[in-house]
Amino acid sequence: MRILGIGLSGLVGSRIAELLSPKHSFVNFSLENGVDITNREDIIARITSDTASSWVLHLAAYTNVQAAEADRGLGVESMAWKVNVVATEHIVEACVASGKRLLYVDTDYAFDGTKQTYTEEDVIHPLSWYAMTKSEGAKRVLGLGDKGLVIRISNPYRAHPIGKKDFAHKMLERLLAGTEVIAPADQLFVPTFIDDIANAVDALLAHSANGIYHVVGDQAVSPYDVAKTIARVYACDPTLVKKTTFVTFFASRAPIPQYAVLQNEKIRSLGVVMRGFDEGIAEVKRLEDADL
Repeated sequence: MRILGIGLSGLVGSRIAELLSPKHSFVNFSLENGVDITNREDIIARITSDTASSWVLHLAAYTNVQAAEADRGLGVESMAWKVNVVATEHIVEACVASGKRLLYVDTDYAFDGTKQTYTEEDVIHPLSWYAMTKSEGAKRVLGLGDKGLVIRISNPYRAHPIGKKDFAHKMLERLLAGTEVIAPADQLFVPTFIDDIANAVDALLAHSANGIYHVVGDQAVSPYDVAKTIARVYACDPTLVKKTTFVTFFASRAPIPQYAVLQNEKIRSLGVVMRGFDEGIAEVKRLEDADL
């Protein structure tokens, strides 16, 4: 299958393209190769002229959570709104015009963290401006009906991260440097191994899926748990990992859900294996060691 990707140069998209090639062929539209998705005429022309692709994978987003929050007062004039909402509207418009299916990557920040777990049926309540703009983009995609697919992911990580480091490698970098990692022990989330996201995308494309799927890891952990696991797997000094509370750690930051445990039964029903963090980070180390 030929797939039109938007933002395949980033942390998640580059690995999806790597793992799913040559089974699928990819065309990448991103800032790195001169494509500005906020330019309506340009992105619509590019998508509609690509008659060989039946799917568009939309991974491009404004993801600076703190900067987005600082610009909340700008509303629809903020960069987060322009990229995550308006540009998504352009892409949806192009998919309608060309009959393409659209996969959009959303975030676990769609929820407010007041429940212990969340399914795809739960009502969203994003707290931060970043999360609000991503949720608004998702609404536009779901408006495509049976041709709109939204996947929610959580804290993706991989071997050999491209572009910005993932959260796991940021922690690892500090531990290897002998620097303390202070992390909340009373926060829960489900980190997601990007290789599993790629397998899930492959399955969803094969099933011509639509609606919402939680494509997340299979283990609820705290950031403190994560740091301790990284220290163990990479043989770092475990005493460098220190506990703090969610309230203390995020006191001056954009609001995020304290409990973001997304359930993944729906994607697993397609036969996709979503690994927990213990297994995923061990595989990351194995892959990185193999390339030394």
